[in-house]
Amino acid sequence: MPDTLFHVSDIPDIARFEPRPVAPVSVTLLTPERAVVWAIDEAHLQNYLLPRDCPRVTFYALPDSTSADIERLLGHSAAKHVVAIESRWFKAVAGQRLYQYEMSGHTFSVIDAGAGYYISHEPVSPRSVVTIDDLLAELLKRDVELRVMPSLWRLRDAVVASTLQFSIIRMRNALPRDSEAMS
Repeated sequence: MPDTLFHVSDIPDIARFEPRPVAPVSVTLLTPERAVVWAIDEAHLQNYLLPRDCPRVTFYALPDSTSADIERLLGHSAAKHVVAIESRWFKAVAGQRLYQYEMSGHTFSVIDAGAGYYISHEPVSPRSVVTIDDLLAELLKRDVELRVMPSLWRLRDAVVASTLQFSIIRMRNALPRDSEAMS
C-alpha cells in the first residue's frame, strides 16, 4: 500500500473528505456497495489532471503488451503515458485550475491496481494541497503525450481491445459515436 495517495479536485478548500455514495458506473468495481473516499496513486495521477467532466482515454504499455499493440497505439512516442481528450475540451483544459490533495494511504485499499484506484470507507483529512494552474505543463512534466482528437471513440475501442493498460474516464460526456462520422 502506498504511503501517499492523491485526490484531484476543482474545489480549493477541502478540509476533510467524507465517504460518498458510489456512482452507478463504479458499482461493478466495489463489493459491497458502500460510501467511499476515492484516491489515486502517484503513477496514475496524470489521468486526473484534467477538468472533472472531461472525457479521456489514457493508456500505457505493460511488460506483456504485444509489440504490435505498442507500435499501433503508442507509435514512436518517447512518452510513457498517453492521455487523449476531445478537441472541444482543449480550451477548458488550458484554462482550468485544479487542487491536488495529498493524503496518507493508511486507511485505503486498492480496488484496481492497473488504474491506480484506491478507496477508503473512513473520512480522510488531507496532509497538504497543491494548486495546479497550468494543467498542460503539469501533464507534460509527467512523461505524458497529450493527444487532442475530434472524437475518442475509435481510440477507445482500439485501446480496450489491446494488450495495453488503460483507463477510460467520463466517456458519458464524450460526443456521441454518430458524431464521429461528421468529424
